[in-house]
Amino acid sequence: MAHMTSPALTVGFDLDMTLIDSRPGIHACFTALSARTGTPVDADLVVTRLGPPLEQELAHWFPAEQIAEMADLYREMYPEHAITGSLAMPGAREAVAAVQAAGGRALVVTAKWEPNARLHLEHLGIKADEVVGGLWAEQKAVALREYGASVYVGDHTGDVRGARTARAYSVAVATGPCDAGELRAAGADIVLTDLTEFPAWLENHR
Repeated sequence: MAHMTSPALTVGFDLDMTLIDSRPGIHACFTALSARTGTPVDADLVVTRLGPPLEQELAHWFPAEQIAEMADLYREMYPEHAITGSLAMPGAREAVAAVQAAGGRALVVTAKWEPNARLHLEHLGIKADEVVGGLWAEQKAVALREYGASVYVGDHTGDVRGARTARAYSVAVATGPCDAGELRAAGADIVLTDLTEFPAWLENHR
């Protein structure tokens, strides 16, 4: 990860269920993985608990010795099955644009494999300035600190922990598997209904 001088405002965003609704694509990819491997996977259940790394989800369905192989296979299959079916969350493009209009940089920090994260953003026209993949929960603080993010926006209690570890302001959106009460209990500084509320919040925060 290249070091850089951070601008006055850098805002980090989570990806799945924060900027994008990846449930249709992930459902399709897990269904295809199940068909290809002959291993039953409840894709309906999978998409109710998005956020943690892929390997954690695969561990529910495959023996430990197969996890690395299945993760590689899933990521290989992902572009074909998961990109076009996934949607931008309400307000996602506007939230990123609001940061940039304020003279800041929008940074995406996600547990998703970075090449696939970039495919999602490109397909949906969400123009982040930087993308860092493969980081979950407290690990996200590594990228948030590297890029000097003062705010991190996410939908999961793991995102709140990442923000707190980086000493960034934790903005939570109740659009993923964690409800507003869980997000507040985890230490979120503010909980928004969704990203449509973010530009007004950012203006007031600044």
